[in-house]
Amino acid sequence: MLRVTVMNTKGGCGKTTVATSLASYCSAQGYGTALFDFDKQASSTRWLKERPTGRPAIHGVAAFEPPRIGMTRTWQMRVPEHTRFIITDTPAAITDCELDDRVAETDIILIPVLPSAIDIHSTADFIRDILLIGKARSRNKRLAIIANRTRIHTRAMDRLERFLQSLDIPVIARVRDTQHYVRAAERGIGVHELAERDARQDVETWAQVLAWLEQQSVRSRIAPPVSEPHPQLGNRSFGH
Repeated sequence: MLRVTVMNTKGGCGKTTVATSLASYCSAQGYGTALFDFDKQASSTRWLKERPTGRPAIHGVAAFEPPRIGMTRTWQMRVPEHTRFIITDTPAAITDCELDDRVAETDIILIPVLPSAIDIHSTADFIRDILLIGKARSRNKRLAIIANRTRIHTRAMDRLERFLQSLDIPVIARVRDTQHYVRAAERGIGVHELAERDARQDVETWAQVLAWLEQQSVRSRIAPPVSEPHPQLGNRSFGH
């Protein structure tokens, strides 16, 4: 079982889009998939409720809610026996303690980032927090970037590409800026489940992400331990 957490403290960067798109694609490939929602806005939970019957099943956990009376937290967070992927959606507002918990409970952290100066600076600070507060690398957690809402041949995209090249973190996908994701979200499905022909080019994005995750799952260790933050982030301001 591989635990994948989608995180970034910058709001609106597309965490729910990444979490739901990945969960639906993994499920469609025949993998037992669970979707955990730690965000009180419950966007992933609502998406799952809209999911049509007959689509590949996804086990949902509204992790932002306290357990019902008579139920333990452990029981609330259980997943079916043959679950292969646990995909976790997280809120933008997160305390240091919550960040530490999410990092400790996962194997892989996917970081969505938008092509804007504000998002780039916020993401740089967030990565610094993951490395210093969450101790992601010393805990052998694997980090990866997903560039979201990308448009080629724009100044914003050029700026984002320069930022991504400065990181010692793989960029495993670039998600197109398209209304297909909006339409899919409204219906509780993934872009690969849309009937529109021009949505097919977006399917390859999630095939790439899944292929990368499968590569990580066969490794005995997710990453070698590293105790210090990446030097490219060392001179940036700490905090939010």
